[in-house]
Amino acid sequence: MRPPHSGLDDRSLLHAHVDGDSEAFAELVRRHRDRLWAVALRTLGNTEDAADALQDALLSAYRSAGSYRGEAAVTTWMHRIVVNACLDRVRRRQARPTVPLPEDDGRAPAAPNDPIASRETAIDVRAALFELPDDQRIALVLVDVQGHPVADVAEMLGIAVGTVKSRCARGRARLALRLGHLRNPDGGRRVEPTEEPTEGGAR
Repeated sequence: MRPPHSGLDDRSLLHAHVDGDSEAFAELVRRHRDRLWAVALRTLGNTEDAADALQDALLSAYRSAGSYRGEAAVTTWMHRIVVNACLDRVRRRQARPTVPLPEDDGRAPAAPNDPIASRETAIDVRAALFELPDDQRIALVLVDVQGHPVADVAEMLGIAVGTVKSRCARGRARLALRLGHLRNPDGGRRVEPTEEPTEGGAR
């Protein structure tokens, strides 16, 4: 026997919640919690802050469901609330968490399938991501990591599509410089960009 809400789409679930269905919102959370959690964790960088932000966001969504007007998908609406909760925490805390980088001891690059090398690479990438400005990191997390369309991310963040593209382009450029050694472990001439794209100039 299928769960009673499994056949309902997200909008129907949200409307049912507004109408007093005590189980509808729980089904929405069940469907989307993993992706919402991933956004919070990758935005804030530690599980405690991410858990608090996600809890705040879900409570806000629960209480404000009646304000949903259907202009965007329910998932976009929920992601926007999570992102806003994360940004509130970023603004409140004094310093960002840092991840110690593995020291370069001059060893030759490890084999591609070396699990230790893969773990160190993941740490390096994560550290580089958290060196980005908050606006660029959040845009990259939503577009490149989560795979949301740029238009949806613009809706989530309340900014223009061109601004999302610009933030992603600037973030990718910074990451390319910061992580260039992963592409060229034997070293090579580091090329500095002549200029960064401006937020108004993205195409």
